[in-house]
Amino acid sequence: MPGHELIGKEERKYINDIFDKKDSFYEVNGKRVRKFEKEFSKFVGAKYAVLVSSGTAAIKTALIAAGVKRGDEVITQAFTFIATVGAIVDVGAIPVIVNVDETLNMNAEEFEKKITKKTKAVIPVHMLGVSTEVDKIIKIAKKNNILVIDDNCESLGALWGKEKLGVQADVCTWSFDYGKVITTGEGGMITTNNKNIYNISKEYKDHGHQNNPNLPRGRDTRRIPGFNFRSSELNAALGLAQLKKLPSIIKNNRRNYKIIFNKIKSLDKIFFRKIPNKCHPLHDCLIFRVKSKKTAKKFVKLMVQKKLNTKNVPDAIEWHFAKHWMHIFKRFKINKKKLGKELLPSSNLLEKSIAIPISSIRNDRKTSKIANKIFQIAKQLQLN
Repeated sequence: MPGHELIGKEERKYINDIFDKKDSFYEVNGKRVRKFEKEFSKFVGAKYAVLVSSGTAAIKTALIAAGVKRGDEVITQAFTFIATVGAIVDVGAIPVIVNVDETLNMNAEEFEKKITKKTKAVIPVHMLGVSTEVDKIIKIAKKNNILVIDDNCESLGALWGKEKLGVQADVCTWSFDYGKVITTGEGGMITTNNKNIYNISKEYKDHGHQNNPNLPRGRDTRRIPGFNFRSSELNAALGLAQLKKLPSIIKNNRRNYKIIFNKIKSLDKIFFRKIPNKCHPLHDCLIFRVKSKKTAKKFVKLMVQKKLNTKNVPDAIEWHFAKHWMHIFKRFKINKKKLGKELLPSSNLLEKSIAIPISSIRNDRKTSKIANKIFQIAKQLQLN
């Protein structure tokens, strides 16, 4: 259901405006970058927003801004994209992986058990449109003086209670790559209500520049080492056009999800992903679980025959499940057998699960055809 499905004349108009006005593509003092940050922060309900070059850059910058240093431990979940753990490792911190529960997100009880004196932050990941148990995780984090850095790269538009999902955390990260809810081609955002985190994020992503208004850029002040995670006016222009389409993307996404869910909800041997009570999801995918890994493989094989796709589970599971990341974990003296044993609860859920991508542009008739095919496969495998 990504925003790239809707790239059209509006995006072209915003891009052409840069050429027509002979504006610079460069971000520094870029009016479109600043406008996109302002409008995005308003949409999600955060005080501050910082546009960066990718969702991965957003996570790393947020970790830096939150004060995570070499040797600190950062807890995250087994089901995520590899970028979450990659960013933790890249700042020199130690990733600590906890299992997911039936929400397919962080198991809050296991998170609490994994906290040590070295734990600096936790990164709950709201995977594929559905939230973690936000209140539980934040309560545990506050009790232990741990910063919460949300990875909300896949769930823009979801709600937690009456608020947009993501603003409950100390800092939240978002992605606008080609497969996300809205796209800037490539890009990411950091949002927070913490002014210090905001300022450090701005400086870090711009080589440490403080952008002192009383000095020319070449004489600018600095207080931290930084990196180049800037975006561009071109990316921001795309983001502004896509942001206007976001309400309709969310509305169509939920409508199409409901069509498929209503068709298959009566099947007795299909178990739907648990959705927390306060969560009103962005239904990036419809995820259900069957009785065994063997049945899941048969189900997917029949889907392929009917020209249906899955998303992340199982087609890209090796990039979304920490069990497969020994190339990262071996440096932390974790062996494959130990990792597999620790993540068995997640394996028992994920390896029996199937994720059906939900489009934001399909009409009711086309969506109903997909729903009927899924129902037929389930009946064929006697899952009714």
